[in-house]
Amino acid sequence: MAEADQRAPADPDERGGGLFVYGSLQFPEVLRSLLGRVPQHEPDSAPGWRAAAVPGEVYPALVPGEGTVPGLALADLGRRDWEITDAFEGSFYELRRITLTSGRSEWAYVCAQPGRVRPDDWDPHWFAQQHLIEYGRDCADWRHEFLEGEHQG
Repeated sequence: MAEADQRAPADPDERGGGLFVYGSLQFPEVLRSLLGRVPQHEPDSAPGWRAAAVPGEVYPALVPGEGTVPGLALADLGRRDWEITDAFEGSFYELRRITLTSGRSEWAYVCAQPGRVRPDDWDPHWFAQQHLIEYGRDCADWRHEFLEGEHQG
C-alpha cells in the first residue's frame, strides 16, 4: 500500500514540484474554469492508491488502496494556482507528496477523512457524461466568488 511521504508547506512558494490530479481536475474544462488556464501537464499515475467515490458528491478522494490511479501531473503551477486549489479542495483533503509511476514525487490532494469514502471507485467516464459541463460552470462561479472575496477582505 502507498504512503504519503510528507505534508506540503503552507507557503506555496516553498512547495516546488507539480501537482498530481486524479479526479475532476484532470479535465481541461475544469482546470480552465478553476484556474483560468490549463497548466502544462502529462499523463502519470499513482500506484498503491485509489480514487474512491464520495457519498453525495461527483468528485473522488484519493485514498490508499490496491491498483493504480490514472491522472495528470501538472507542471507549471504558480503561487495563485496553489492558493486557488488549496481553497477549492478545503479541509476534506491534505496536500501530501506521493510517488508516481514515473518515479517522480509530486503533490496530491489526499483524503483527510478516509472513513467518509465509499468502497467503490469513482468513474471518470460517468463524471464526464453526467456532470462535467455543470461542474465546470460551478467551478467558474466558485472562482469568481473566491476572487471577489479576496478583493473585499
